[in-house]
Amino acid sequence: MSVEDESTTEPREGTKFESEEAAKMFYDDYSRSLGFVMRVMSCRRSERDGRILARRFGCNKEGHCVTVRGKSGSVRKPRPSTREGCKAMIHVKYDRSGKWVVTKFAKEHNHPLVVEPRQARQSLDEKDKRIRELTIELRNKKRLCAAYKEQLDAFAKIVEEHSDRMSKKVESVVENLKEFEHIQLEFIA
Repeated sequence: MSVEDESTTEPREGTKFESEEAAKMFYDDYSRSLGFVMRVMSCRRSERDGRILARRFGCNKEGHCVTVRGKSGSVRKPRPSTREGCKAMIHVKYDRSGKWVVTKFAKEHNHPLVVEPRQARQSLDEKDKRIRELTIELRNKKRLCAAYKEQLDAFAKIVEEHSDRMSKKVESVVENLKEFEHIQLEFIA
C-alpha cells in the first residue's frame, strides 16, 4: 500500500498497492479484523502474455453452492453450504504506473460476521498448523523411504554378488564331478 494510505483500515477505491500480493494481504487483514474469511475469487489475464491484470478478493460466503453430480449422474451426498450470496469484495487492477489499484469495493455482507474476529482466523490457523505438521511428517516419511530403498538396493546387490559366487562354485563342482566321472570310467575300463 502506498505511504499516504498506511492508516487506512478499510479499502477505498483508488487505494494503491505495490503488488497483487500486497493487496491480497491487506484485504485478508481487513477481513480478519471484521470477522470474515477472505477468498481469492477470480482474475483477468492478458491475452498476449497470460499475466494477471486484475484480481477479485471477497468474502468466503460469496455465491451459491451448485449441485454437483457424480459420474453416474446421481447427486452426491449434500453437504451444508457455506455460501450465502454475499457481495462483499474488493477488485484490484494493475495500472500503467506499475501499481495495483482498488477499482471497486463492496463493504456490505448479507450474513452475520463472526462475533470474535479471531474465530474466523482460528480455524485457518489450525488448518495451517496441521498442514505444516503433515508436511513435516511427509518429508520425514520420504527420507525414511529413501533410506529403506538405499538399504534394499545394497541388500539386493549383496544377494546378486552372492548368487554369482554360488553359481561359479556350482559350475566348478559340476566340472569336478564330470572330471571325476571321466577318471572313474577310465579306471573301470
